[in-house]
Amino acid sequence: MRKVCFLLAAILISASIFAQTLNLRDITDGKYRAKGIPSAVSSVDGEFYFQADQARTKIIKYSYKTGQAVETVFDIQSARDCTILSFQGFIMSPDENRLIVYTNSEPIFRHSFKADYYYFDIRRNLIRKLTDNKSKQMAPVFSRDGRMLAYVCENNIWLSKFDFGTESQITKDGEVGKIINGATDWVYEEEFGVTQLMDFSPDNKLLSFIRFDETNVPEFAFQNFRQQLYPDFISFKYPKAGEANSKVTCNIFDIESKTIRPINFPANTEFEYIPKIVFTPTSQLAVMTLNRNQNDFNMYFADPRSTIAKLIMREQNDRYINYDFFNSINFIGDQFTYISEKDGYSHIYMYSLTGVPQKQLTSGNYDVMEVLACDPISKTVYYQAAEESPLQRAIYKVDIVKGVKTKLSTKTGYNTASFSANGKYFINNWSNTENPTVITMNDAAGKELRVLEDNKELKSNLASLRLPKKEFITVKGADGTSLNAWILKPANFNPNQKYPLLMVQYSGPDSQEVLDRFTIDWTDYLTTQNFIVAAVDGRGTGARGQEFRKCTYMNLGIKESDDQIAAARYFGTLPYIDASNISIWGWSYGGYNVLMSLSRGNGVFKSGIAIAPVTNWRFYDSVYTERYMRTPQQNASGYEKGSPISLASSLSGKLLLIHGSADDNVHFQNTIEYTSALIKADKQFELFVFPDQNHSLPGSLNRNYLYTKVIDFLKFK
Repeated sequence: MRKVCFLLAAILISASIFAQTLNLRDITDGKYRAKGIPSAVSSVDGEFYFQADQARTKIIKYSYKTGQAVETVFDIQSARDCTILSFQGFIMSPDENRLIVYTNSEPIFRHSFKADYYYFDIRRNLIRKLTDNKSKQMAPVFSRDGRMLAYVCENNIWLSKFDFGTESQITKDGEVGKIINGATDWVYEEEFGVTQLMDFSPDNKLLSFIRFDETNVPEFAFQNFRQQLYPDFISFKYPKAGEANSKVTCNIFDIESKTIRPINFPANTEFEYIPKIVFTPTSQLAVMTLNRNQNDFNMYFADPRSTIAKLIMREQNDRYINYDFFNSINFIGDQFTYISEKDGYSHIYMYSLTGVPQKQLTSGNYDVMEVLACDPISKTVYYQAAEESPLQRAIYKVDIVKGVKTKLSTKTGYNTASFSANGKYFINNWSNTENPTVITMNDAAGKELRVLEDNKELKSNLASLRLPKKEFITVKGADGTSLNAWILKPANFNPNQKYPLLMVQYSGPDSQEVLDRFTIDWTDYLTTQNFIVAAVDGRGTGARGQEFRKCTYMNLGIKESDDQIAAARYFGTLPYIDASNISIWGWSYGGYNVLMSLSRGNGVFKSGIAIAPVTNWRFYDSVYTERYMRTPQQNASGYEKGSPISLASSLSGKLLLIHGSADDNVHFQNTIEYTSALIKADKQFELFVFPDQNHSLPGSLNRNYLYTKVIDFLKFK
């Protein structure tokens, strides 16, 4: 008996020695971040893919089916006249005889960048600089035959003809702060997710492009300190809610005649935005437009020779149309796909090229999230949906003719997929709360061909940690609606002890925090400090149908904060939660909702941490704000009721306010004006500024400092 006791004691001591605890710096340094794979670019036939090697000195062609390398199409060591040591990215031409690589990239905004581009002729094994222009280039687009490339330099479009080794300037009116040709302005990049709007015609004789006139868009500026004796300013055109947007026109450039002509829309046509243009397989130019309220979507087909446009499809909504649905439009022979919410959930519909609705491909009380690929040969559409649960995602295909649906992903949790051309193969990324990402190669029937990344090393490292387990639960919102939530308890949780609670949330329209996917974040570390952490997706969040996600329309901040307040009251009734020590945390929209919740919560929260919050929707950009609130001129009361500045005198609880001084998205102005309102209301608070940092406060050093400050605030306030 004594031997057994000694053995048990030895095992327990050994386990305590080898068991590890989470370290915050390890988290912010990315130690527990799941590995991915380099981006794979599909060949035109969908049988092969191109991928850069780890050192980014080669581009290798692989077989989707076997995974074997077929050939090295570019190698810095052997390419003739090569002067670069590595590259940051590449684009393959449609004919696969050419490619471009880029180096020395400089970020412009969140996604856009300019760089030094190099053109490589695969057949000749010859590389040269794309242009002799001294300025860097951006937004390159190959012609359909791969023999030309359009790109933007200093707001003008240039055209390189590789067969002749020549280049020419297409537009000459580009000017910073006034005219942008081919590329997009700040608000299109941020809110429509596009950085260039150009496309070549199928016969390679025409180039379509959007011209932005941002002359009358008000300019925003902020100081750039950078340890300079006299700080300078960064300024750019930023249309705030209700202010002037860029004026956009759609144009056609005839490459042979070198003429530019605008598209002629039907009489009395009115629109504010052109978020997407694309040539159809029948050589019509599809031009997609939105009105300023973003509740009237029109797709026109323009004859590129006559420039006459006719309306093909129109969809209206009494609230707004999700701009992501533009990316669901895929042309398949004499049909095209489109995602619509007309039956209350987002589903895939088929239309003829004349705009006549033909059939609804998916249906049910769930949302289709994205059309991933279309195969015109087998008449198949591949897509991602939240059919089994709003917390999960799965990959499906549906036969256009028969309507037969097949689930392709095999594991329950969160699946995303990247398809080869025409949907012949797909790379599937799967994880759930307990398993890091597993990346597999699959065929069109869903069969797993091989594992590309299993993250076994990470999983083994996690097994030695005392990690909290994420529990999915439901709580009642302010109106009794059932809300999805998760809760994290310390690994040594004692049900007889009362714990402080931190509620983390984002809460913005169509967003989700409560998902069955893998992540290790600072909140996991917080549980080692004897905190319980919870997240609740309130009304207005995603994957639960149109009514649920759009019910906050015109009144942002009200139902979202009501639901966090109701959830906090519920958590306060649990025997292991200290109802007097409940806090709320959020970033960006989440920070905004922290301030709304503190001012409307009647003391339910002991404290709140708001990072980079919007404090008045008049300060935020036109596209995002007006999509959900319309303009301040149309909805003055909604803007007033939904402003933390208006509610500053009602603030209850201790507040830590954090912002980057160089935030080009949610401007530091939001925090400064809110600070003034708190001072006038005689409300004490804490403010911390990250100098010269943008909205995301990037970098492991910044993140470690940030979360250390937040945790200290929670522990000692």
